[in-house]
Amino acid sequence: MRLVFLGAPGVGKGTQADRVTAQFGWPKISTGDLLREAVRKQTPLGIEAKKSMDAGKLVPDSVVIGMVREKLGEPLCQNGFILDGFPRTVPQAEELNRMLADRGVTLDRVINFRVTREDIVKRLSGRRSCPKCHSVFHVDFVAPKISGQCDRCGTALVQRSDDKPETIEARLRVYDEQTSPLMAYYEGKNKLSNLDGAGEMAQVYDRLAKVLVGLGAT
Repeated sequence: MRLVFLGAPGVGKGTQADRVTAQFGWPKISTGDLLREAVRKQTPLGIEAKKSMDAGKLVPDSVVIGMVREKLGEPLCQNGFILDGFPRTVPQAEELNRMLADRGVTLDRVINFRVTREDIVKRLSGRRSCPKCHSVFHVDFVAPKISGQCDRCGTALVQRSDDKPETIEARLRVYDEQTSPLMAYYEGKNKLSNLDGAGEMAQVYDRLAKVLVGLGAT
């Protein structure tokens, strides 16, 4: 199954995508992960992307589209995938349609996760990441066993620049201005399902699994 997970930063779509991958086997393609890896390796695309990420702005389409096109061409994605963080604009959605049409396939469904703005800020500002093994924790919801230290490798945890309150507000403004129109775009194509993203992760996953089963997932 070919899916897109939509929603503002912090709604939990990446976490839910991981659970879907574990249950159904479709690989998750996270543009955030692709971009952070490029930034870590200081590739030319990564250096360009970092300027936008640090400012809470969208990374240029040319950077993101190139990474996604390459990923979709891998054998692992031939039987389905979950796109997390792409597309973020209507032009990106149209480019995705062209990428898939070149392969003779289309999207099955777009899932839009909805959470209040207050909850989003709380979720993101409390997030802490390991710069070595990339594990993610939360000071309230998934706290490390030792405060400030990664459970897996013992490295000191950090707050990513794009998880700081001032950057979160900038990211949400960008989302409202540039990404929200995607809902109307996909609704017009009868591809959109809205999903309540509030509550515990297990509760959200139960709602999501019902939608996927209804689409024929087994």
